[in-house]
Amino acid sequence: MDKVVKSEAEWRTRLSPEEFHVLREAGTERPFTGEYVDTKTEGVYSCRACGAELFRSDTKFESHCGWPSFYEPSESEAVRLIEDGSHGMVRTEVRCARCDSHLGHVFHGEGYATPTDDRYCINSVSLRLEPKG
Repeated sequence: MDKVVKSEAEWRTRLSPEEFHVLREAGTERPFTGEYVDTKTEGVYSCRACGAELFRSDTKFESHCGWPSFYEPSESEAVRLIEDGSHGMVRTEVRCARCDSHLGHVFHGEGYATPTDDRYCINSVSLRLEPKG
């Protein structure tokens, strides 16, 4: 996979202010406000910053947490996981492996009836859905 490297100034001109805040500054969109929270459309979810494939609709599930949730990425190399100690807790941050943009966080062992018992809690603004043709 070819890495996408841009300066923060280049990202700022390419992304909307909300996209920049979430993708490049590790922000979070407000719960239950993202365009893909309740989407059931079949397709592929790609990184809004660089277009890399990240998740597929067949791994999306209803977690009722306020953000789109997936039980696994489309390929293990698609995302990079980083320990995140911000906000007084330890979480695992999910980043796009291709452009290093912030996507959300992954949580393990919450008891969801999914094959992995993982919940990739991803900001809608970090994604772009390409519906299945």
